[in-house]
Formats: sequence, C-alpha cells, structure tokens
Amino acid sequence: MRTDLAKPIRLADYRAPDYLIDTVDLDIVLDAHATRVVARLSIRPNPEGRGGADLMLDGDGLKAKRIFLDGAELDVKANFVTPDNLTIGAPPQRPFSLQIETELDPAANTYLMGLYRSGSAYCTQCEAEGFRRITYFLDRPDVLSIYTTRLEADVTEAPVLLSNGNLLETGSIPGTNRHFAVWHDPFPKPCYLFALVGGDLGALHDCFVTASGRKVALGIYVEHGKEKSALYAMDALKRAMRWDELAFGREYDLDVFNIVAVSDFNMGAMENKGLNIFNDKYVLASPETATDTDYAQIEAVIAHEYFHNWTGNRITCRDWFQLCLKEGLTVFRDHEFSADQRSRAVRRIADVRTLRAQQFPEDAGPLAHNVRPETYYEINNFYTATVYEKGAEIIRMLRVLIGVEAFRKGMDLYFRRYDGTAATVEDFIACFAEVSGRNLDQFFLWYRQAGTPLVEVQASYDAAAQSLTLDFQQSSPKTPGQDEKHPLLIPIELGLVGEQGGSFRLVTKSADGASPAELATGVIELSTAQRRVVFHDLPERPVASLLRGFSAPVRLAQASSETDLIALTAHDGDCFNRWQASQTFATRLLLRSVELVRAGHPPQSDPQFVTALARVLAGSAADPAFAAQVITLPGEADIAREIGVDVDPDAVFTARKALREALGAGLAQDLLQTYERLTDAGRYSPDSAAAGRRALRNAALDLYAAADAAKGGALALRQFENAGFMTDKIAALSVLATNPGGRREAAIESFYRIYAGEPLVIDKWFALQATIPEAGTLARVKKLMDHPAFSLANPNRVRALIGAFASGNQTQFNAADGSGYEFVAAIVLILDAKNPQVAARLLGAFKSWRALEERRRTHAEAALRRVADAGHLSPDVKDIADRSLA
Repeated sequence: MRTDLAKPIRLADYRAPDYLIDTVDLDIVLDAHATRVVARLSIRPNPEGRGGADLMLDGDGLKAKRIFLDGAELDVKANFVTPDNLTIGAPPQRPFSLQIETELDPAANTYLMGLYRSGSAYCTQCEAEGFRRITYFLDRPDVLSIYTTRLEADVTEAPVLLSNGNLLETGSIPGTNRHFAVWHDPFPKPCYLFALVGGDLGALHDCFVTASGRKVALGIYVEHGKEKSALYAMDALKRAMRWDELAFGREYDLDVFNIVAVSDFNMGAMENKGLNIFNDKYVLASPETATDTDYAQIEAVIAHEYFHNWTGNRITCRDWFQLCLKEGLTVFRDHEFSADQRSRAVRRIADVRTLRAQQFPEDAGPLAHNVRPETYYEINNFYTATVYEKGAEIIRMLRVLIGVEAFRKGMDLYFRRYDGTAATVEDFIACFAEVSGRNLDQFFLWYRQAGTPLVEVQASYDAAAQSLTLDFQQSSPKTPGQDEKHPLLIPIELGLVGEQGGSFRLVTKSADGASPAELATGVIELSTAQRRVVFHDLPERPVASLLRGFSAPVRLAQASSETDLIALTAHDGDCFNRWQASQTFATRLLLRSVELVRAGHPPQSDPQFVTALARVLAGSAADPAFAAQVITLPGEADIAREIGVDVDPDAVFTARKALREALGAGLAQDLLQTYERLTDAGRYSPDSAAAGRRALRNAALDLYAAADAAKGGALALRQFENAGFMTDKIAALSVLATNPGGRREAAIESFYRIYAGEPLVIDKWFALQATIPEAGTLARVKKLMDHPAFSLANPNRVRALIGAFASGNQTQFNAADGSGYEFVAAIVLILDAKNPQVAARLLGAFKSWRALEERRRTHAEAALRRVADAGHLSPDVKDIADRSLA
C-alpha cells in the first residue's frame, strides 16, 4: 500500500502533458496470480508541452518485466523504473514507440482498483487513477488514445472476454484450453475509461435501433441464473438511449453496448466506453428481492452511466479539478430522465432530500469544498455530494436563468465544439454565454465558492397601496480556506398565492419592481447582497411562494406564519413548494420540541398541522407518491442540520418520536383507511403509479404504528407474513424493528432464512438492524460482524452494516459515551490496509462532528485523532482525517 505523504495538487499548476499517446495496444494474458500485460504505446512530443522534457509515466505497485524503446530493450533493474514510476530520460523528440511488460496479481488486489477479481471473474476499475496499477502510463484525463485490446484466458475459467469498443476477432489457441478476443475502440479516450472483464458469466441480449437506423447489440452480463433479474435494467437502458436522442440529440456511436454486474465494487457503477461495469445492486431486480426504491435507482444509475457516453466519454474533463463537468452535468441529465419517466414533482422532492441530507452537511463542515476544487491531496475523496449533487443543481440553475430553449442550444454547441476533447468548466459555461448573450461571470462563482448560501426574505403587505414588498438578503458562511465570500447570482422562482386558493399576476412598477423578463418567467435574480421587489395590484394579502421547484441550492429563511404554511400546503400551484411548506411547518414544531426536551419539558404538537395532513390524506388519490412525501417528517439529520450548533442527537430523536406519535394518534383513522384502501393483492409492477400507492400505504402504516405499537405491530406482522413483494416485506419489517421483543427478533430471523441465498437482500437485512435507534444496536452490529454472511472484503457488506450504522443511526453512532465513534474509527483503521477508498468514505461519517454538543464533540475529535495519528495511513484516509481536524 502506498503510504507516502501526498503532495497537494493545485489547479493553478496545471500544464499540458509533455507527451501524447496516440494509440495503445494491449495484450493481456489473464491469470489469477500472474497476469501478463504487454502495452505498446505510440508516443509523440506534445507541441504544447515542454520540448525535450523527460517522459515520466505513472505506476502504482507495478512489477516491470521488460521495457523496449523503439525496439531496443532497456534494463528494468536500472533506477529509471520503480513500482510507482517509469522515467525515460531525453526521449526522442519525434514519434516513438514504448513497449512495457508488467505482471499483476489480480487475486491479491483488495483495493478493487486496477485489475482485480470479483468472485471468479476478472474485472477492472480505472477511475480515477487505477490504470497505473495495470501498466505504466500518463495517467491523466487529458491524454486521449485509441485502444486495441487483446485478451487471452483459459476458456473454462473465462469463456466471456470483454473490453472497450467493438469486437474485431475471437479464436482458440491451438494445443491449449485457451482462447482470445480482440476489441478495438475507435474513439480516443483517457485511460480511466479503459475496462476489461473476463469470466464465466450469463448474459441477457437485446438490440436497439438508433434514430438513424443503426443496430446496436446490447448485452448485460451477470452471474449464471440471474439473467431474468437484469430484464428491468435492460428496459431502462433502452429507454435511456431513446430519451437521450429526443432530449439532447445524442445517438449512441458503437456497434455494441455491454454492462457487467459484479458483487465487489467500490462505487455504484463506471461508465467505461462501451463496457459499463456495475455494482450488481444497480442491475439486478425482481419483485421478490428488490424494492420500489431499488427499481428507481437501477433506472437512474443505468441511465446515468449511459449518458456519460457523451458527457464524460466523448467529451471528458481536462483534469480532475473539472470532475463536476462530467459528473454534475450527467447527474442533472439522469434527474431529468427520471423526472420524465416518473412523477416530476416527486422526483424533484427526492433529489432535494438527497441534496440536503448529503451535500448540505458537507458544505457546513470541515470537508466543505468548491464544486470545482482548487486543490486536492487525494482525488478519490472528491467523488462527493458537492461535485455530483450540487454540481447538478448548478446546471439546473443555469437552465432556469437562460431558459429551456437557450439551454438546449448551449448543450448542442458544447457537443459540437468539444467532441473528442478534454474540456474545462470555462469551456462549458462559455457555450451558454454565447448562445444566450448573457455575461455569466458572476454565475461562475457557484463553481468557485464553497458553502450553502442563506437567503433571508421579509414580506410586508400594504393594504392601502395593495402592494407586497419582498426584501431579499443573501449571505454565504465561511468555509475552510474561504473566509471572504461574494454575492452569487441566485435565481428565485416565485408566485403569489391566495390564502383561500388561486394566484395573483406578478405586476411591478419600474422604480421598485422586477424586469419584464423576470415577470414573464416568474424568476427574480438576486445578484447583490440585498434586493427589494414590490408587487402591485394585490387586493388582498397574498402568500409568497418562493424558490419554487427549488430553483437554487440555498437555505431559505422566510418569516412565514403557520397560517401561511397551511395555505401553501393546501393551495400552492407548485407541488415542490406544497411539500416544502409542510416540511417547514414540521421542522418548526420539531425545533421547538428539541428545545423543550433539552429543558426537561415534554415536546408539543400542533392541531393545525394534524388537520393539514388530514387534508393531504383525503386528497391523496390524485398523487399517492406526493402524499407519502408530505406525511413523512424531516429526518433526524435534517433537524440537526437546522439546529446547526450544539446538537444533541438524543433530544432530536425524542422530539421527532413524540411528533410521530402525536400525528399517528391524531390521524389514526385517516391512516388506517388509507392503508386499507391501498391494499393491493394484484401483480407487482415497478411503474411510478403503482410504486406511489405502495409508498403511501407503507408510510401510513409506519405513522400509524408510531402511535399504537400493538395495533400497528399486528398490522405490520400480518403484512410481513403475507407480502409477496420485497417493498412491502421490508417496510413491514422496518416497522417491527422499532419495537423490541420476541416478535421483532423472530421476524428478523425469519427474513434471513427466507433470503439467505440473496446477497443484495441480506444487505438490507444488515442495514435494517444497524439503524435500530436503541442502546443495544452497537453490540448487535459487532455481533453481526461475526455472521457468516458478513465480510469486510465486500464493499456492499461494509456499507450495509458499518456504513448504515455510521450514517443512518444518529443516536447510536453519536452515543454520548463516544462508543460509536470509537467503533467506526477502529473499523476504518482495519479497512485502510485492505481498501483505502471504502475506509475513507466510512470516515466521512464524521463530517458534522463540529456541530455536536461539547461532550460528543470531544469524543468524536478523539476518535478522529486516533485515526490521524496512526502510522502507515493511506493517502485516502489521511486526507479525510486531516481535513476533518483542520
């Protein structure tokens, strides 16, 4: 393991590579412990580089066997080659060839980077810097090469041989039990997009006809016997391919598109050109083993990786500082795809929930960073919610600002201008400035400033003048390395809603109003620290509906009364803001209750809120999925985020539990009727309408059981025993898991017996137990680590048990005695020697430690220092530990 002290990489230090590699010919002979890799590189000096510079190739723990420069063999024992570097001094200043032979041990590669084994199969993961674990190379995204790959393996061990591009040739090797396959990718790509797979795999095949009439062979490779479980993934792929043609004019470019599902994978999936490699949880699904959420995630991730073909592959990023250019843009694209496939409003709510749960805390803690960072130590630690989710929100804001038509023109220009290149964020934004005629310099600050902006709004109505004045003020908090902040360009989509329903036209006067363009679009642009807008011709007091559709990733502080929130919940024409009004009301109740709990008083509810939710349930037939979102309270982490400092997770839990009990009691009859009305004994369908009905039914059960553990538990047990679909089965078990006793333990054991042969379902089993909010859970988690189904070598298992405990169990990870912190820190140190990426991500659970009350903060800091002070840390873990403590 590399434990060298990482040096900072700075965007300001970027320079073009001194050499370019035009073609890469790989000959890879697969063997579990002695894979032979011969790389033939066609290299030439870069006219934009430093003439006459040494050629310095990256490696990572490589074993060099032979090296040839223009056919002449070099001495591999000389000091120009080490496991981590290969330097050719004074190379020819003309095109030349370099042939490198390395030997790898895939079976010993527990990092799951480079070439490794997943079960009996060979597979690769090269993003961000894994290719250097296969051969010496200019391992940077702005070196684009055309690859031809010959794979050879034992035909019994690996009858399937896959790589990037189109298949050119296959054949047997005479006198042996071995065979080969040759793949060629005609499109230049960076080495992080290289991939190979070799193994004994089952396959699901299909065909897609592009808009221009080309036939593309589709394949999804899985473990034998699981082919039918890939049917939904195949359907999602075909829908994504058609959608990208219609929505963005992007047609697929190769003759084949293959997906391989593996069980050992550090990430969700990888967009390697023509050969996507997936964590199998985002491919495999059946009604008996996958929930509605699983189906939706499969649809989204399949689409996301496919969309990378243009936003990431055909146009890649110049350097890793531009990671948001491919990830944020592609997340935006997959969000739009899912919104078109399902309920747009519910999809938007889900995306914002994710942003607030994952990215807002990141922005508020010691790991905060720009969407486009200026500096990094370990690039693997910047595959973050900030880059992905906030990066997507910036793209969405851009579309809000310039309009749908100009946005599409900007995307078309970007594809035309930069196809086949490695681009920057500046290149991207310039396309939209050009087509819209707007100066987007201030907008670009979203990429350069970390932190979540706060927008405060005061509203005052003048009955005599029939006017409403809105005073806006923006500010951004200090973040690591950024004390000074500048005003951002923030689009605020708004409407004016009547207290009894209906809406008002936006009318202003030139002296104190909005521009004609703002009135036409309903989008006010806040570009200064303060702005006042006055609306006229309002015969009655309206309620301002602000930040509609969550038009900007900001925190909104609006002094709305409870009556205003009830009106918005009932009448707002923007579905997102109807949901947001209910969440804001609930959040206020919870914040007040937390203060009461900490002061030794019982928490409180509000009959207005109960009545409002009753109305939502009464009208839920129109959109059950939306109603399910409304009756689901903000989570404990959401409330902690709103408190901001001196957080007591136990008080938050107590307050939320009490409000759930009060709502369950006040809505008992409504919830029971809703549950019974939505009971469905028909065939399972993963479509959004059916999933929405199940979501509301299970949300009703959960809230009902919160108030009446006996009756609710009986309903949950009946559902658990009779459910034929995983969505209902796991929902019922989740309700049972909150009530200690023999019934819970029997259900947990029954679930395992039923699904012991389904690894992805057992992940759910581990996660459910890890998130039980009671004092004995840490002991349960430790015991489960000895379960035969658990393995620290499998990232999915680690995420399911340890990750779920650290990120999904607010009270027990943050136990007042520090035991949760000590446990997770110890696991991080064990994992770091085996899989640094997984270890570093697990350590990220400490990201909000500074917001805790003093006792917990002291324990969390001690655990972090224990990690930071340990010897021989990987750069991944050391970076997270050091930044968390800085």
